[in-house]
Amino acid sequence: MKIAFAGKGGVGKTSLAAWTADWLARNGKNVWMVDADTALSLGSASGLSLEELPEPLICREDLVRDRIHAGGFLNLNPDVGDLPEALGVDLPLIGEPAPGVTPGRKRLIVMGAVTNAGGGCACDANALLKALLAHIVMDRDDWVLVDLEAGVEHLGRGTVAHVDGLVVVSEPSMRSLQTGAEVGRMASDLGLTNQALVINRYMGGEPPKLDGLPQWSVQIPPLDGLVERQMTDASVLGLPETGVLDATIEKVLNKLGL
Repeated sequence: MKIAFAGKGGVGKTSLAAWTADWLARNGKNVWMVDADTALSLGSASGLSLEELPEPLICREDLVRDRIHAGGFLNLNPDVGDLPEALGVDLPLIGEPAPGVTPGRKRLIVMGAVTNAGGGCACDANALLKALLAHIVMDRDDWVLVDLEAGVEHLGRGTVAHVDGLVVVSEPSMRSLQTGAEVGRMASDLGLTNQALVINRYMGGEPPKLDGLPQWSVQIPPLDGLVERQMTDASVLGLPETGVLDATIEKVLNKLGL
């Protein structure tokens, strides 16, 4: 199953992706986590130290040169089938697996963004990014979680057809919800209509009915455990509120039919 997470910066979508991946692995699923956000924080949110984080693919000039310019010709449909295993790093499982369940494997691939490629044109690197993302989403049988930027441009019309659901993450503010509505509209235009809204740091009140915003929503309250640790630890896993988060993730997956 393939899930994309999107929303305005700072709303908690990377945290939700990390929580979802850990829940799936604790319940016996193998998970590929794809960090396609310019912030590149999915690894640290999942418990990796800075030294353990993989180099973003977009910075691998050797791979870009070998795959896009193989044979001296520009190849916009490169062979990337071996890259997930070559680039993926294993992530630690946090918490106990479900009773009687053999935990799954979590692996992270850091894509990077065109803006990280340095000066000049990054068209070649971007072509490799798109090809790898399409391969992971379309050809892998494991669970795939993609942490996107605010939009869904990373996916493209062909790739998005193979994504099973979109989780729009927002905080309880009008600006954040308006961004979520725009993301929902863009995804719907690409054919990705199976969507759920998660409102993070929810303090009560009825969400507005905005055109494009998924009308089904689940809320995550402020997490004291996260507040207490976030200045000393980048990981969002292993919180005292793990039970609350697990229940939220189950609701979202059930809503998406996954």
